[in-house]
Amino acid sequence: MPDNNSILQKLDGLEARFEEVSTLITDPDVIADQQRYVKLTKEYKDLGDIMNARKRYINCLTTISEAKDIITNESDPDMKEMARMELSENEELQPKLEEEIKMLLVPKDPEDDKNVQMEIRAGAGGDEAALFAGDIFNMYKRFCDKKGWTLAITSVSEGAVGGFKEIDFAVSGDGVYGILKYESGVHRVQRVPSTDTQGRMQTSAATVAVLPEADKFEVNINEGDIKWDTFRSSGAGGQNVNKVESGVRLRYPWKNPNTGETEEILIECTETRDQPKNKERALSRLRTFIYDREHQKYVDDIASRRKSLVSTGDRSAKIRTYNYPQGRVTDHRIGYTTHDLPNFMNGEIQDMIDALTVAENAEKLKENEL
Repeated sequence: MPDNNSILQKLDGLEARFEEVSTLITDPDVIADQQRYVKLTKEYKDLGDIMNARKRYINCLTTISEAKDIITNESDPDMKEMARMELSENEELQPKLEEEIKMLLVPKDPEDDKNVQMEIRAGAGGDEAALFAGDIFNMYKRFCDKKGWTLAITSVSEGAVGGFKEIDFAVSGDGVYGILKYESGVHRVQRVPSTDTQGRMQTSAATVAVLPEADKFEVNINEGDIKWDTFRSSGAGGQNVNKVESGVRLRYPWKNPNTGETEEILIECTETRDQPKNKERALSRLRTFIYDREHQKYVDDIASRRKSLVSTGDRSAKIRTYNYPQGRVTDHRIGYTTHDLPNFMNGEIQDMIDALTVAENAEKLKENEL
């Protein structure tokens, strides 16, 4: 446990930065520079949370000091009793505030507040894997509904007997990536497939990728190099089906900064019946794809320095098993098991995510001892 002065000294240094940032975000030159302005407003919010905790911490220490003084020097028994109560309450509060401040001072993942692009791919297991990929998608959809987030499907390939061979979708809301990032990896299911007439247990898998959505100014795209095609979108019935070329396809020559090689990126979007909207969403996916690839070296560097059990972002790692006969879900990264599989598949995954968050925060605290 660090002494109180070390915590306050660190907070006092941040107070000066908070005052500086609060002035900068009102500067017209800063406001005109969108990239810098967005970065500073995010820093202002984070520092504001720390300053709020600092104020409560100082009040707590002051109250403890004053209560001890009254107990030592005051003769009035009522005043002494009141001081003892205040001392007890605040001595109990002090370590809680110190833990809160420690967590606020741990460097945050700059991606956590971003929206995400998610991909689910059926793995080994044929039709059963596609059905499981559909179950996983519905689990996330229900979870997003509970959180009040917006989920929009961008691309889908349906399975032969239901579910999805693959499905891509975007999720937008408050702090989406910071919560869903733990879902990247291989999800394995053990159950008797509905397609199996002999009742044999089968193991199948689906791979989930969670990518932070890139902002426009984070990725440099020469839109003049994009080749656009349009095509007739198939889908639900209506007069537009196969008559209006609302589907869009883009091809973009991207130079990999890590290898120097140029490769063609192909993206299709049939999400809406509005071609301009599909173009904008295809561009958003292109930005996210490039950002993810260019950002991968940065992620790899972090992973090599810190072998986190939780959010390494390794999409080939088996992270979770869904065992239907036993009604359990086990996360292999932290050994967390719930025996309420039906509710879990109904979108009740927050407890699992909370446990993963706590585990990762504990790792971060070890690395960032005050």
